[in-house]
Amino acid sequence: MKFYNAMKVKLWMAGLLAFSMTINSCEQFDLEEDPTQALLAVVPYNNIAELELAVNGIYGQLRSAAWMTTFYVNGWSGDDITTHRASNKADFREYDQRNVVQSNGRTATNWRGVYSMVLAANTVLTNLEGVELTEKGAQDVFTGETYFLRGLMFYQMARVHGRIPLPLSIEVDPEIGLASQVEVYQQIESDMLRAESLLPTATELGAARPNAGSARAILARLYLDWAGFPVKDASKYAEAAASAKQVMDNAGEHGFALVDDMASLYTIAGRFNSESLFTIAYCTPCGLANRKHGKLGLPSGAPTNGWQETFAEIRFFEDFPEGPRKDATYHVAMPLAADGSIISDASTTPVDSLPWTEFKDQQNPVFRKIVGPFEEGTWQGFQSDRNDYFMRYAEILLIYAEASGEAGSAGADAWAALNAVRTRAGLPDVSAADGTIQDLAFQERKWELAGEYLRWNDLVRKEQVEAALGGTARDPRVSIGTVFDGDGNGTPTPLTAPSNPILGGLSTSNYFAPLPEGEVARLPNLGN
Repeated sequence: MKFYNAMKVKLWMAGLLAFSMTINSCEQFDLEEDPTQALLAVVPYNNIAELELAVNGIYGQLRSAAWMTTFYVNGWSGDDITTHRASNKADFREYDQRNVVQSNGRTATNWRGVYSMVLAANTVLTNLEGVELTEKGAQDVFTGETYFLRGLMFYQMARVHGRIPLPLSIEVDPEIGLASQVEVYQQIESDMLRAESLLPTATELGAARPNAGSARAILARLYLDWAGFPVKDASKYAEAAASAKQVMDNAGEHGFALVDDMASLYTIAGRFNSESLFTIAYCTPCGLANRKHGKLGLPSGAPTNGWQETFAEIRFFEDFPEGPRKDATYHVAMPLAADGSIISDASTTPVDSLPWTEFKDQQNPVFRKIVGPFEEGTWQGFQSDRNDYFMRYAEILLIYAEASGEAGSAGADAWAALNAVRTRAGLPDVSAADGTIQDLAFQERKWELAGEYLRWNDLVRKEQVEAALGGTARDPRVSIGTVFDGDGNGTPTPLTAPSNPILGGLSTSNYFAPLPEGEVARLPNLGN
């Protein structure tokens, strides 16, 4: 059965490649372009094969939008992730330093990719109007997936920009403006509820195609955000808790569960697993590689020759509780052979190691979640078969603990959910004697989801940006003492200043990134 599932995924990916190659051969269409010029034709579907091909095309758009770290550029705003202090990482540094300008290239690319996918979804829904195919069950599933993917992309944009436009048809109004924050949340909610009603209870292991539980899990996260800044509707905590509990109560039917070994999640072998609630799947042999891992998380120079894009913040790393979760999250040293090369063979015993404090260019720990295990060898390149977990089951457990605590309904099952995550992390159980469950769960999210591009959104909804990034809170060098200064002479030099200091404001007025200047120029009401 495991081999059969893997073959089904590979065949689906191969079909997706055939479609996405046609999509990618043309320039991505943006919000102002005529969607009838897109390769998804506006013609009612005659059979299920046409619908399936079109929905596979939306997944192709998703893969195209998400295959590089541009998709998660907002994650560099958090206190867990940083980037190189120079080189060609300027767009990431703007988020890292909370100094994002309208001309940021990554913002613009992300916008085009996501709204290209939204318009693809709108085309599918338009072609389905008044259509009832003979394979009604399959039609419902593909329709549910379309609503799920559109809602997911609206949500992705809302977490970056706050208020966004909500095009719901193929005929985009040139006068379109920004929806209110509540309207944005309501539309995401509507899409996810519709998706939940149409999707099957379970899908293949790893949820590369969403099921009803996937939609309900996204709703739980949405309600948690809705309860926080900027809307601050506290009644949504109860809805977040209820949604998370619904996923937990039906986890067996959905195929969801924590994996025993967290480190296995960040391997090629373990990329399809029960912990993923929705997976963006990749397949290098199919021509659909993931370009967020491996070398992108390593420093430049021998022996790693990395691309120095995604590093770990030192202060965050130092505060991280010791145990198997920290070991699964970070590499603290490179295992070296006698000739100074990195060992990529689990059967070979290292004769030396290169600790991160002795990197010659920039001294930061590296994320194992990004680099992967050295013995797997993915660190030698920048493309891999690694999947993106858009959401993990561990997060559902923590949402339930936090939201039920905020709603005043936390019972023994909420504490059990929180402690299930802690147990896997090698930490002792906590109880009311240790603090409120909502505060403990929020703190647990900090460590459990480190390096997964989610921390900034937690800081925003809880209005904790100043506390996390202000003053010396984020200073990644202050407690290091002396490290090599990067000039190649091996001279220890004190370093007490952050590599990417905060340049922008940390007030709520700077929580959301500005919309791309090109989009505002084409659609002026977006600037109002």
